[in-house]
Amino acid sequence: MKLNLRRSQERGHANHGWLDSYHTFSFADYYDPEHMGFRSLRVINQDVIAGGAGFPTHPHRDMEIFSYVLYGALAHKDSMGNGRVLEPGQIQLMSAGRGVTHSEFNPSKTDPASLLQIWIRPREPGLKPSYTEWHPKQEHDTTAKVLVISPDGREDSATIHQDADVYRVRLGSGESVTHDLSAGRGAWFQLITGTATVNGTQLQPGDAVSTEDAGTLTFTASADVEALLFDLG
Repeated sequence: MKLNLRRSQERGHANHGWLDSYHTFSFADYYDPEHMGFRSLRVINQDVIAGGAGFPTHPHRDMEIFSYVLYGALAHKDSMGNGRVLEPGQIQLMSAGRGVTHSEFNPSKTDPASLLQIWIRPREPGLKPSYTEWHPKQEHDTTAKVLVISPDGREDSATIHQDADVYRVRLGSGESVTHDLSAGRGAWFQLITGTATVNGTQLQPGDAVSTEDAGTLTFTASADVEALLFDLG
């Protein structure tokens, strides 16, 4: 399998004081024609939000947007009437559809919060806006690869309007897990913390690898790993 490597230090970076953000793909003032997305995956931003700060109410449309909290907490409110405070390891998924407004804030006045914010294009425009969440269960603490988002909501995953399966990967040092990629699909593996190899390719925190070749991907941790794996049609 041919793997394409995206190094952490090559990502776009913007520090606004209240927000420190790394952009895997072109976003806002960061533009790189070589990194406009991968299949339906359009945005992966790794954000740190200062205490008491956040994104005020703003609109979205025709995008599947999810946040994965790394540490701290994230308060979400939207025009569909949802109001939640998400904690580490939890995921919220908002389907903006034909139009929605929302805000996201760090509810702590003093402590920073960190999250991955990810945008995936929907299978079609003009869908009815919707909201769903995924919360880890106790048995997931020791599960290497957990399905957190899928188009059919199977295995209690959050539901997305796209042919996209998203897995949370957690491995202790020396542990491995595999993933079989079918023909015609693409995989993107985003390492959040720890160090790992993917089919022998070494990754540091913030690095990513992708492939559109069918076969088996083997993820091996050399230090405790947390990552997201996207299997995209």
